[in-house]
Amino acid sequence: MEAISGNAARDNLLPLTVERVAEANLPTEFGLFRIIGYRSLTSDEEFVVLLKGVPNPQVPTLVRIHSQCLTGDVFHSIKCDCGPQLQRAMEKIAATGLGVIVYQHQEGRGIGILNKIRAYALQDQGADTIEANVRLGFDVDARDYTQCVEILQELGLKKIRLMSNNPLKLEALQNAGLEVVERVPIELAPRAPSVGYLRTKKEKMGHLLSVV
Repeated sequence: MEAISGNAARDNLLPLTVERVAEANLPTEFGLFRIIGYRSLTSDEEFVVLLKGVPNPQVPTLVRIHSQCLTGDVFHSIKCDCGPQLQRAMEKIAATGLGVIVYQHQEGRGIGILNKIRAYALQDQGADTIEANVRLGFDVDARDYTQCVEILQELGLKKIRLMSNNPLKLEALQNAGLEVVERVPIELAPRAPSVGYLRTKKEKMGHLLSVV
């Protein structure tokens, strides 16, 4: 399985601010993926892409932009739904045979892992996920998806089936000129520790959730 450069599909776009650095095959529980590493040319951020199949600008393609969640993705925390969402996205892409996951290192909605743990401590005292970030002096959501979109464009994608419940991700892709032909909900039955977190995201951040 080989990745291809999508630069030919980027006619009339501004120069990229990310560059592709390395790629290899990655066998997983969900089948074989291509893993591609990108780095930002304007910051120290690095990105990982999991690719299944050969990108085609004319084919609507499953895409997930997944923000790093060490606690959920690696340690299987049930305080959030991040880890199960990532697994579900890999399952859907494997079943379809074509798709992309862009994994961005913007932990804790952009505040970093240490501040995320500080936010968790405030949540232990009764704050919700938004109140905790604000009390620490951060924005509710400090993530930026500009370079994630550039990666999708570099891969040659134009028609997107976006796996997300976050309206800001949908807006970022549409504002960049990508055609979101479908939003694919990625919801799982909540476990007790995550109910309040999900309800806050739905009620205060406008996330498109139906399970809480």
